[in-house]
Formats: sequence, structure tokens, C-alpha cells
Amino acid sequence: MDEQETRELIERVHAELSSGGGTDERSPDSTDRRSPDIKDRRARELPEQQIRRAIERRIGEGAVRANAEAGDRGASTEDGGDWDRALAGRIDHTALGPATSIEEIEWLCGEARRYRFASVCVPPCYVEMAAAWLTGEPVAVCTVVGFPLGTTHPEAKVRESVLAAGDGATEIDMVLNVGMLKSHEFGYVGEDIRAVVRAVQHRGILVKVILETGLLTDEEKVAACILAQRAGADFVKTSTGFSSGGATARDVELMRRVVGDSMGVKAAGGIRTAQDARRMLEHGASRIGASASVAIVQS
Repeated sequence: MDEQETRELIERVHAELSSGGGTDERSPDSTDRRSPDIKDRRARELPEQQIRRAIERRIGEGAVRANAEAGDRGASTEDGGDWDRALAGRIDHTALGPATSIEEIEWLCGEARRYRFASVCVPPCYVEMAAAWLTGEPVAVCTVVGFPLGTTHPEAKVRESVLAAGDGATEIDMVLNVGMLKSHEFGYVGEDIRAVVRAVQHRGILVKVILETGLLTDEEKVAACILAQRAGADFVKTSTGFSSGGATARDVELMRRVVGDSMGVKAAGGIRTAQDARRMLEHGASRIGASASVAIVQS
């Protein structure tokens, strides 16, 4: 599919979503990784068929809600407090501030071990330490690439990703080039994502694409989701938390409607309470990024 066809596809999908296109058919909650049968089916489909299939599904809010309220809630930590194990398993416990210290990363990893968060998300310089501290634990090590602006040269993003993988990262959150997207340089944006995917996904590393939704129009959000999906990424993510706006239920639902159940959707930016987190899950998120993770699961 060439550049013009991509533009036409994005416009058509956006028009259908804006007019209420798609069915009300409910699908199961999205998994973090695409199963082999989904991958094989998508490989046999043309890109337009993939997107058409995606927009004809809506997230199964009931399934997500039931999962979040399942019997895992009420587990106890070592210090005797109550916490929501099911919700914790959906959270990327995050510390990405420029002044984050080694001691804070060590504390973050200790909390992740205790509460069994899905991952810790740390700056690239701390990946090797985090991986060592979490050896043998069921907690992934996530880091960021092209962060927080997304304007890094594509080759630099690839190099960052390869280095992070070598240091022990098992998930990578890369920032989409917002300026190029707004310039309608869809080929550039797609290849920027695809280069990172090709560099690390064969190692079993999840790639999440940060859209920075607070800077985008609805049409641009649709375009970003389609480009990330076509490039083979595993997730689309709302925000870095370092720009204007953050995760909204409306954006999460829109992203889920575009990508269907073939990708994960990560809500990040401004999520500080259990109510915030559950609302994102109910609208289609499969992962939450938060720094207030302990307070969220103890609510």
C-alpha cells in the first residue's frame, strides 16, 4: 500500500468512526501479546482488511470489568496491607523523571516485586540495574526510546532499542514522531516504528508506541494507530506524561476501536487513583502506566 492509499485509508477509517461506523459486537479483553493464530491471520490479510476488521469490533467492557473485580482482589502484602492483585498485574510501575536516582529505582523494583506489577518502566540508564534486581521475578523491565519528544533520528531509536534489549529490557515504549505525523509524512512515521520493531521484536520484546494524544486531532490519533498496527507494534499508548494532557477514557476507547483486539492499548498520563485506572480498563485499556501504582492498588 503506497502513501496515497494510506492517506485514503486513514481518512475512510476516521470518517467511519466519526459517523458511528462499526458494530456493537463485543470482544474479549485484549491480551498483552498477539497469539500465533492472530498473527498468522493478520499476515494473510491485506492492510485494508486488517483495519476493516479492527474497526468492526468494540472492546468487551464487561469482560475487562469482571477480570478487574475477580477473586484476586484482597490479597495481602508482606506488611499485612490489602491490595488488588488483578489490577496490579495490569500496571507498569513507572519512574521516568529526569532527577530519578538509583535509590529510587531500587525502591521501585522492590515495590514491583511486592505488588507483582506487570513491569517497571525506567530510564534507559537504569535498565541493567532493574533487570538485575528483578532477576527471577514475574515483573517485566520496560524502558523508553526517543523519549520524551519522539524527534530522535530513526537510527538512534533503533540503537537505543538494541542497547536496552542487551541490558535486559523486555518491553520498549517508543515515542512516535508527532511533527512528522502532523506533516502527513506517514511513510516516515511508519518506517520509524517498523525499524524499532524489526530491531528487537525477534527477541520477544514488546514494542509500545506512544502517540502523545494530547497533541493530536482525532484523525491524527486514528492515523497513528493504523501506522503502529501496520508496522507490527504490540501496543499503542496514550502519553509520555511529559506533554500537554494525559490519558482520557475517550482517547482510550477511540484507540481500542481502531486497533481491535489484535493490539494492546496502554493508558498513561495522569492516572493517580484506582477509579482512574478502572475507568481506563473499562474503556479498552489492557495496561496502565502510573507512578502512583501502590496507592492505586491499595485503594
